Amino acid sequence: MRKSENKSIDNIKLKFLVIRALFISYLLLNSGCNGIFQDSNAKDSNTLNPDSPKNIANLIIQSALSDPDPQVRSQAIEVVASTGRIMLMPKIQQLLEDEYAPVRFAAVLAIGDMEYSIAKDTVAKLLRDTDASVIAAAAYTMAKLGSTEYNRILYSAINSQDQTVRANAALLLGKSGDRNAIKPLYWAMQDKSSEDKVVYQAAESLAMLGDLAIYPKLWSMLISAYADVRVVGVRAMGVFGTRQAKEALATMLEDNILEVRLAAAGQLGAMGDTSGESVVLSVFEKDRTISLDTETNQRVYVLTALAIGQIKTPKLTKFLPQLLKNESKFVRIAAAKAVFQSGIE
Repeated sequence: MRKSENKSIDNIKLKFLVIRALFISYLLLNSGCNGIFQDSNAKDSNTLNPDSPKNIANLIIQSALSDPDPQVRSQAIEVVASTGRIMLMPKIQQLLEDEYAPVRFAAVLAIGDMEYSIAKDTVAKLLRDTDASVIAAAAYTMAKLGSTEYNRILYSAINSQDQTVRANAALLLGKSGDRNAIKPLYWAMQDKSSEDKVVYQAAESLAMLGDLAIYPKLWSMLISAYADVRVVGVRAMGVFGTRQAKEALATMLEDNILEVRLAAAGQLGAMGDTSGESVVLSVFEKDRTISLDTETNQRVYVLTALAIGQIKTPKLTKFLPQLLKNESKFVRIAAAKAVFQSGIE
């Protein structure tokens, strides 16, 4: 086991991708064109009801995109992309010029995942950005928008000595769907100089590419002595999405750490399995957060909101209005995402 494996999730990932460090979510891949066009053309049934969860959620995300905190802006960008809020994409395009590299990274990634071709010329300018991770994201997005010759930049970035750049390149290669990336991803995962954030991201990306040989590595993450590593493994298993992965995730509903159980419940929900519903309900019905410190409390409620958006049962979605009023911006953003995913009005 690597000596740094006992670090917190934020330290393990070192915020190499701000949009995922707190949300522990992988629904960027689930935003399809049908949902996007429905959002842009459908009449909003809540126009006359400003207090509806959907309208409140919209206001939360719109406000977050202009928030002074770059992490808040990054989280809001992820929500726009993963839930198909096409009407907010002009704002995302503006954020391609944000002063903070993680925000530019998140924005250009959203442009690619949404295949928002209107912004292609602006994205092309980021191929000369001062930040190597932003350049890699721009290459990914240019490829998504039809200029596949830029994929070569990703294969170069995975060899970077900068561990943040290497980890982000691993993410982008996994999202690219290019199975030619399997070999370099294994190299990155096994290279002795790779830090934990690279190893875990490479494993997750191999799962994204459907590489069956990665299953033992994902399972080893689930049985780690460290809860934070187990949470990362849960997310990777969710991405893997096989019957084996589902069975493995079901065992994590019995984990002794609440965050692990919530992460597993959410990933199972994304796979159409609502067996984690009781885990999420326990947060509200058994006062699980009373003894937690502020940071842990926030993380638990973020995971709770995300799980609700993935499970989507009425027993859970009824709690979203109260989560939309939580004192934490990150919890409110997660709850807004859940509102969009669950389709409640």
